[in-house]
Amino acid sequence: MVGRSRCLNTYENIEFSLNPLGSEGVRLVKRYALVFAMAVMAAPSSGFLFAQAPAQGPGRQQAQPQSSGVAVHAAVLDVGYVFKNHIRFKGAMDKMKDEVMAAENGLKAERDRITTMMEQLKGYNVGTPEYKKLEAEVAKAQGDFNVNTQLQKKDFMEKEAQSYLQVYTEIEKAVAQFAREHQIAVVHRFEGDPIDTTDRNNILRGITKPILYVDPSIDITPDITKMLNASAVADQSGRASPAGQQRRTQ
Repeated sequence: MVGRSRCLNTYENIEFSLNPLGSEGVRLVKRYALVFAMAVMAAPSSGFLFAQAPAQGPGRQQAQPQSSGVAVHAAVLDVGYVFKNHIRFKGAMDKMKDEVMAAENGLKAERDRITTMMEQLKGYNVGTPEYKKLEAEVAKAQGDFNVNTQLQKKDFMEKEAQSYLQVYTEIEKAVAQFAREHQIAVVHRFEGDPIDTTDRNNILRGITKPILYVDPSIDITPDITKMLNASAVADQSGRASPAGQQRRTQ
């Protein structure tokens, strides 16, 4: 699935997660991912014909538009791969990672300040006015720290979920357009990555895949990825996007 990056706070078990497709502690994003997996299972449309796709390796083909008619074809899409290779999405995740690190550094500085105050508290006699005053300041600082930590964590989780939702909406629209142009009646979600035989969880996930075999000619992943990245590539290079999208990079 989508590439992972995690910013783990070194204190108070505070964790900001940028692991958008299933990181522990980001249940909101998990719910979006579940909705995404269910929603992409079908896309009504018309038109389907494939020709050899450049830079896709043996058997990789890219669809060409066909005349209108009854939609009878099926196709598959690796949604995780599209997210991994979506230029603007990757940029948004990198930016958010920097924001998380900056927020974490700010919280760490505040925690260090509170720790210093607690050390100063040890120098006063319990019950004295000075002790009570500093004790109240420490309690308030700790309360504010905990509240700010939770609010920032919630804010980043919501931003992350919205980034996923925005890109997934783009994927849905691109799939619907492509399906209408190529007589595709249904698009199934699948995972094209090979099973990692050294990872138990990956093995278990792999053997429960609903689709056991996919003819490369019905994999529209490179087509959809190219469509979504076209504007970003044009902005970066000042010209139209290249005629091919590398399908797999190990």
